[in-house]
Amino acid sequence: MPAVPIFFYAAAFAFGLAIGSFLNVVIWRWPRKESIITPGSHCPKCGRPISWYDNLPILSYIILGGKCRHCRERISLRYPLIELLSGIISVIAFWCFGMSQWYFIYYAFLAALLAASIIDLEHRLIPDEISLAGAVFGLGLSFLPGRKIALLDSLIGALAGFLILFAVSEIYYLGTRREGMGLGDAKLLAMIGAFLGLKSLPVVIFIGSFLGVLIGIFFIILSRQGRFYKIPFGPFLSLAGMIYLILWSRHLHLPIFILDRFLRI
Repeated sequence: MPAVPIFFYAAAFAFGLAIGSFLNVVIWRWPRKESIITPGSHCPKCGRPISWYDNLPILSYIILGGKCRHCRERISLRYPLIELLSGIISVIAFWCFGMSQWYFIYYAFLAALLAASIIDLEHRLIPDEISLAGAVFGLGLSFLPGRKIALLDSLIGALAGFLILFAVSEIYYLGTRREGMGLGDAKLLAMIGAFLGLKSLPVVIFIGSFLGVLIGIFFIILSRQGRFYKIPFGPFLSLAGMIYLILWSRHLHLPIFILDRFLRI
């Protein structure tokens, strides 16, 4: 790989790390109905403000040994992990779209999926401010010159994404009288459909369901709570959406074609 692209990939990674630090704020505060603007970053244990030099993504965590400078309470490992994941998806977005407006747009899409996934894992909810706002933003992209997904495709993708999982949720409830899939998952799939279009939905649902079943069985066995153990579906939909985005943006049509043919059997 030439030297110049390596520099840009490094810059994309650093940019993702910085945004990952902000995502940590969103993930922690949003479910708790706290402002993501004020107050500034502070230790959740002692409440002391965190100086800028103690707030450098990943690096500060390593230097401080994973502890608050003031109260020496341990800082959760999830903070540097989310920053790292954000850096990785920024590199993926740059690899897919290069230095263009689409890099920033689809990195924002992937970052929103990451935030929604972590919140879903921790609280079993997906904020409407992420999913519904993301769906509206995805529809609005159709008006930008050079976008390959038409407004109608984006709109039908959003509506179909919501209605498919809404129908699954209702059928499951009628059959079991238990709440299964929440509306948050349906709204998240609407967001994915708005960004990636109608054709993405069969592939995203298939990959997300496959991963959900595969990993879900493992967690059901570990939890010993049986088949009614609640497993959040949002992270699997998000991962499936990222996989489809990579295949679509890199023009890797063969894997999509194979999946599409398999789904038609």
